[in-house]
Amino acid sequence: MIRLETERLILRGWEERDVAPFAAMNADPRVMEFFPSVLTVEETRAVYDRLSAGAVAHGFHFQPIEEKASGEFAGFVGIAPVPTNLPFAPAVEIGWRLPVAFWGKGYATEAATAWLDYAFNTLGLDEVVSFAVEANHPSRAVMSRIGMTQDSGGSFLHPALPKDDPLALHVLYRISRAAFTTE
Repeated sequence: MIRLETERLILRGWEERDVAPFAAMNADPRVMEFFPSVLTVEETRAVYDRLSAGAVAHGFHFQPIEEKASGEFAGFVGIAPVPTNLPFAPAVEIGWRLPVAFWGKGYATEAATAWLDYAFNTLGLDEVVSFAVEANHPSRAVMSRIGMTQDSGGSFLHPALPKDDPLALHVLYRISRAAFTTE
């Protein structure tokens, strides 16, 4: 598993001890506001298994972040291959989800910046994308803070949702290696 460190965070592989706080985060309606529903413990376990398997298969995936000062699970951040049913696949995306207690501390930005550095300077990727529900302004703000720009022609209806679902419309952001290294 990839292990990265920032000033305040440890970005590491999934461990069994992450399941309970991961489930609590996924059960919080504030955290899951821009997802179709909160997740049960069983659904979280399935996501945990999928993310862990993805990390093994690809060498990277969405991985836990741990606050150095407390040792607490502070959510996940990482990069992963985009699902093949999305209109801009193949690509590698960056994403995050943090418990409310860790919002507003700059952790998503700090961890995402470390992952972009890894994506561009270790993996040699040329581009990383991110996407979110159009109304998800907090995630879009993180995308902007890490240097991503909105792809003006990249809005799409997420294929996993009904077209009339209020969460279906997503916006696409991109960042190139050149843009990241010049910041």
